[in-house]
Amino acid sequence: MNSFYHSTRSKLDSVTSKQAILRGIAPDGGLYVADWLGQTKMDLAAVCAQGFHQTARQVLGILLPDYAEDELAACVEAAYGSQWDTPAVTPVTPLGADWLLELYHGPTSAFKDVALQMLPQLMSVARAGDGRDVMIVTATSGDTGKAALDGFAGVPHTGVTVFYPEGKVSDVQHLQMATQAGDNVAVCAIRGNFDDAQSEVKSIFADEALAQRLAASGVALSSANSINVGRLAPQVTYYFDAYAQLERAGVVKLGEKVTFCVPTGNFGDVLAGYYAKLLGLPVARLVVASNKNDVLTDFITTGTYDRRRDFAKTISPSMDILVSSNLERLLYYMSDGDCELVASLMADLGEKGFYQVPEGLLAKIQEVFACGRADDDATRAEIASTWNELGALIDPHTAVAKSVLDAVPADGTVRVCLSTASPYKFSSDVLAALGQDTSGMSGFACMDALEKATGTTAPAQLSGLRDLPVLHKDVCDRAKMGAFVESSCARVFL
Repeated sequence: MNSFYHSTRSKLDSVTSKQAILRGIAPDGGLYVADWLGQTKMDLAAVCAQGFHQTARQVLGILLPDYAEDELAACVEAAYGSQWDTPAVTPVTPLGADWLLELYHGPTSAFKDVALQMLPQLMSVARAGDGRDVMIVTATSGDTGKAALDGFAGVPHTGVTVFYPEGKVSDVQHLQMATQAGDNVAVCAIRGNFDDAQSEVKSIFADEALAQRLAASGVALSSANSINVGRLAPQVTYYFDAYAQLERAGVVKLGEKVTFCVPTGNFGDVLAGYYAKLLGLPVARLVVASNKNDVLTDFITTGTYDRRRDFAKTISPSMDILVSSNLERLLYYMSDGDCELVASLMADLGEKGFYQVPEGLLAKIQEVFACGRADDDATRAEIASTWNELGALIDPHTAVAKSVLDAVPADGTVRVCLSTASPYKFSSDVLAALGQDTSGMSGFACMDALEKATGTTAPAQLSGLRDLPVLHKDVCDRAKMGAFVESSCARVFL
């Protein structure tokens, strides 16, 4: 079997999974994909009889075939150890008639930990003995930044530079990044939104002159965003593990299909569900839940992807995205590997701000994906009703998904709502949704009040932020991001 990866936009340059992870993004700006994806299936009966760690080793063994079994075993043990507050890693809990997949039990209280505790392990194995230093460059809409900083802080011969949109993340998300200690980390706010940061990061990777200057010093760039296949692959595990938990609980019978509803902006989290489906998971539908920045909902409904719209700042900031990078991978697979079509669509997006997929391609997408949207008012109402009626405290992103799922007609399948972050990362908005006046209250005052109002407890890694010094205060324009990366490399490695 051909075990190589190549760009979504060309099949000329084949690389191993280790090389794809180290590069992050293909030289032509495309994302790495594998044509053999789906040829090997997971043994569902075996999955249902085992735990998260075993499933992770098997999923990664299929998706990253040039890693040895012992290498993956060591990576899994390091990534999913005592830094998680539950042995289950990603437990499934009841949510009324549906189920909640809790993805926020890692060290930064967000679903990104599942991948970003693993990615540094995978990178360390991939670059063993090559003599190069690697600078991770990442744009974040809120959660990826801290998860990347936590995962890569202190990793030998590795640095991490994170850009986030100034004033467009929650107070807790900001402090998680701004207080990050470590000699190999750099954090900078940018004047703009997440799409500005993400687009410029892609430009930085495409800057050949910068790459040559860094290479002269033995430094290479890579990414921790979900454009990196090493970020995407670990997320497939929790879809299989969730199914296993439901089967062991007698909720589904082996082989019965399950519906997953996913709050998403960059399309990585829900794409991992599609990968799971290709690997044999019985998926009925994948429901894409959008906030007011509903470019994905419009696309799945009409086939037109149009970023030419006002950017909305919402109470679910990690979804405030208008350019969903991972959708490119779905277009590749759904078009049966038509690189020319994908390259043309991405060129249209860059030059015109929109693209339209062929009717046949849209029909294939709609067979697997459903969609819906929830604005801030609906999100607040869902937070309140989920707490008052079900006794479950959820964050705004999860509330977007729950609101959308509630609006999807029941089809008899078991339904799982992905919960992507601790509600305490957004204490002010959650507290306000529960009817309390937060005027003049700091983020930590809201955190304390939320604990008192609900009888729940904030994760220690979040409540402890109030005692940490702010170490990163840099702010720059988009045009200066490349220079910031270069100066960070000089500081960390030279």
